[in-house]
Amino acid sequence: MKTSADIQRMCEEFQIQMIDFKMTDIDGRWRHITIPRERFDDDIFRYGVGFDGSNYGYAPIEKSDMVFIPDPDSAAVDPFAGVPTLTMCGNVCTIGNEENTPFDQYPKNVSLRALEYMKETGIADRMVIGPEFEFYVLDKVRYQVSPEFSGYQLDTRQAEWNCSLSVPGNNGYEVAYKGGYHASAPQDVGYDLRSRMCLAMEDWGIKVKYHHHEVGGPGQMEIEVELGDMAEMADNTMIIKYIIKNMAAAEGKTATFMPKPIYKEAGNGLHVHMLLFKDGKPVFYDQNGYSGLSREAHYFIGGLLKHISSLCAFTNPSTNSFKRLVPGYEAPVTIGYATSNRSAVIRIPAYAKAPETKRFELRNPDATANPYYAYAAILMAGLDGIRNKIDPEANGWGPYDFNLYHLSAEEQKKIKGLPRSLGEALDALEADHDYLTAGGVFPERLIEIWLEKKRAELKEIEQIPSPAEFKYYYDL
Repeated sequence: MKTSADIQRMCEEFQIQMIDFKMTDIDGRWRHITIPRERFDDDIFRYGVGFDGSNYGYAPIEKSDMVFIPDPDSAAVDPFAGVPTLTMCGNVCTIGNEENTPFDQYPKNVSLRALEYMKETGIADRMVIGPEFEFYVLDKVRYQVSPEFSGYQLDTRQAEWNCSLSVPGNNGYEVAYKGGYHASAPQDVGYDLRSRMCLAMEDWGIKVKYHHHEVGGPGQMEIEVELGDMAEMADNTMIIKYIIKNMAAAEGKTATFMPKPIYKEAGNGLHVHMLLFKDGKPVFYDQNGYSGLSREAHYFIGGLLKHISSLCAFTNPSTNSFKRLVPGYEAPVTIGYATSNRSAVIRIPAYAKAPETKRFELRNPDATANPYYAYAAILMAGLDGIRNKIDPEANGWGPYDFNLYHLSAEEQKKIKGLPRSLGEALDALEADHDYLTAGGVFPERLIEIWLEKKRAELKEIEQIPSPAEFKYYYDL
């Protein structure tokens, strides 16, 4: 645990001039406020820094005053600040007469309360997760939404659509449509950039497992990090996105985690590997269980699959999310589980054999999610499965040890699918969220605000004519 004295030593070592505090809004975007180093003292950790929470999407105006309490253990030198700057994440409290109270809607508080609830149930005392970060690095993007013009344009030099360009520098090494998986140089033009991104993550204290080019030909990348505790990994998710976006920008490029930024190309997921521990022992391992998983692991899977439709409201909270969740792009579309099967929404990696690494991954989430809410919701759904002994096989959710994309139309009708739109996911959340509010983890008011906000967002987007509609209907 770092102390204020440790922070001061860091400031001396790195000649820090500014202290930066990064807060998370309701959507999962970082916002920040910065003070001169001279204004930093011990009182910051007790009284915090005041700000208007209503602008972050949380509180009504009449109760909007909040304080940010920095976490000294999160202190790191911000590599993207020109002026030497130390940055910290932290938590948010509402202001009381005597003491401040943790704000129950703030994303980090929700995730911490989910972990406390897990311990209270006696099921486990530690949740470990490992997200996979998929994103596109593009050379340029522009977009506009207005009454007289609505559209977007993007480009990347390595895309197959540029192979016929008669310009200097066209060397014929463009990457084929959906042909980017593990592409090597010279096709993989982002190789060195990804390595620098990974080194920046390591400098920030995030352990990287590996990186590679992903399936999407026009610059899709993946960086996978080592497994870590859920609360820390939620912070790290914010840091990783920050590093990737800023390093791309420094190279004159742009990085996006949009689930489906390019039509007919592979989408960006945020696959989440997960496992539980109790008293240092893995909860999910059983040598004699299906694919080496314990009864508790199967119940956890059952909880995820039972609540998957409402879960999507937090793990896939954008209209663009459901343009990714379609057949033919290695994205899950059906509710089921299996070993080594990427067409199932829950996949059990066959390579993870050791008791302390035995796990499964949830494949539907994407990075438009607020990671604190998404990881907490995943945990709550799984705990509900264990508490209520929800057996995925008995409920007809698998195991599906075959390619679900290759089923006949008649067979596909027998298998339940994921929501096909954000609207369906929000309706499911409204009808099914008791597992989230259990133990006071997700406040009922947060669910209400989320539904109001996302339905307003959906309504606006649905009213905007798209270029495809002009293609299909303009001349009718």
